[in-house]
Order: sequence, then structure tokens, then C-alpha cells
Amino acid sequence: MERSEPDHSYPASQEPLLALEARIHAILPPRYVGCFEEVSPASMGSAELKYDAQGRVAWGAIWTTFCHLALAGGPPHRGRLLEPVSVAEAEASPGEQAQVVAEIERALLLTTELPVSPSPRPGWVGIRCHDDDMAGWLVRAIVAENVIARRQQEVLFVPAGPAFRVEQEIKNVVVSVAKACHYLLDHVEPDQRPSGLAGRLVEPPLPSEVLASPGKYLKAARELEQCIRRDTGLNTILGQTQGWIGVDCSSEEMAVWMLRAVVVEDILARCEGNRLCVPIDMSDSPLQPIAKTADAVAQAYRLWKLHAAR
Repeated sequence: MERSEPDHSYPASQEPLLALEARIHAILPPRYVGCFEEVSPASMGSAELKYDAQGRVAWGAIWTTFCHLALAGGPPHRGRLLEPVSVAEAEASPGEQAQVVAEIERALLLTTELPVSPSPRPGWVGIRCHDDDMAGWLVRAIVAENVIARRQQEVLFVPAGPAFRVEQEIKNVVVSVAKACHYLLDHVEPDQRPSGLAGRLVEPPLPSEVLASPGKYLKAARELEQCIRRDTGLNTILGQTQGWIGVDCSSEEMAVWMLRAVVVEDILARCEGNRLCVPIDMSDSPLQPIAKTADAVAQAYRLWKLHAAR
């Protein structure tokens, strides 16, 4: 393949910004490429539940369209994160837990046509994706909708807890997955889908991991908060949601722009209004997740200022 000539129409100071925007375009469906400012963050409102003849929710007949992806600047499905359920909570009510898992599995099969996969850890429902890259893309997109997700190779995991209600948490899980799958599978040709997303992600710890090492968690959280504040001067929030540091931005536009800039560095991120949220990864990974995340936020902020000035 011939190498294209470098674009000399922008000054050298713009080159890192152009490179970042190219990486962002590579993970977005084609309909969003080059239109960062045109996607509305306004919600279309919540779809009403419909029921079949047996009195079950007709998950496959509820939506004719979806709000824009939060990853592309649309409104997150939830204002606050739907957090993971602890193993203890999932095991404390086995009957209720089994009912919730069964309903989420039924709903996901109806809305995505992807096969479900039993989770080895209580508190999750597994969905088998076409490949590792698809699972990697979906976990990024779903977390941006403020619903926690994890992945292991080609299997995507979403939360399920015994207290989940059909009209609230179960619907949140189903809509976020259906929405992400819709934009990936229905709007992108198979040979054009994002690739290179199968590597390890920087992600928040599970409740069991925090409980097992609270001192280690607090140390990682404080280190990440201090690094971001030192390198950006932005206000940071610790403790509002376990596993995440909040970074206050001047606007929702800035928060969403920085979200994308962080996500392309293989770091999960999400927004709550004008607050960017990044994970406190306390793992002993050679990736050095605290430094990686702090550097990504600082770089995103520098390039945001360049973008805003342009």
C-alpha cells in the first residue's frame, strides 16, 4: 500500500490533534466521522415497555431507533453509573438473582441475536460476540452509556443483581447493549468495523478487589487524583463512585471530547454531565495504569485546548 503524503496545510502544532482525531474516527461508526459538534446530547426520551401475550416484556418490539451513542457525543443512557454487583449480594438471593439473569438473557437474545454465555462470576450476564475486537468495542461503548461492563476475550459481561427491576436496571442494561450493538452491527459493514481493540484495558476494580485490598485501592486513588490535578489544574472528585475519579470540565462538550481522547488510549471512560470519569485501576499490570491514565487525561486536556482554540 502506498504511503500518503503528510498534510502540510496545518502547522506542526496541530499534528498531534489531527493524529488524535484520526484515531477517534477509527473507532466510531462512519455516520459520526467528522461531525463531533453536530451530534446532539439531547435525549429522545425513554421508550415505553410493551408486553406480549404471556405478559412478558416484548424487548424486541420496543425500539424503532436509538439516541446517538454516548461515545459519539450523544446522551448517556444513564446519568449515573449502574455499578457492578458484589458476589455476596448476588449469592444472598439466589432465586431473585436467577430470575434477573434469565430476563436479561432473554432480552439480549431478542434485541441483539447474540448467544448468551454463562458467567463464571455471580452478578454478571455474558454475551458471546463475533470476535475479541467486537467485545472490546462494545465494552467501551457501553461503559460510556454509564452501565458497567467487562470483557474476557470475545465474551462481554454486563451486570445483573437480585434487586434489579425490569423497568429500571434491567432495562438500563438491555438498552445500553442493544444501542451499542445497533450502531456497530447495523451501521458498519463487517470489514469496516473497528479493530485492534482486543488488548488489555485500564478499568475500574470490582467490589471484591476493593474489599480485599482497601489500602492499596485508596493509595491508587489518591495517586491518580493528585497526578491529574497536578498535570491539568482541573478539579478532581474522589469517592463519588467507587472505582472512579471525576474530573470537572468546563462543559459537556469538553467532557465528551476528552472521553474519546482517553478511550482511544485503551482506558475506559464515561461522563456524568460535564464531569469526565476515569478508572482507578489498582492492578499490578506492566501497563502502569495510574501513570497511563494520568498521562492520557493530561494529553487530552492539552489537545482539547488546541481544539477549542482552532
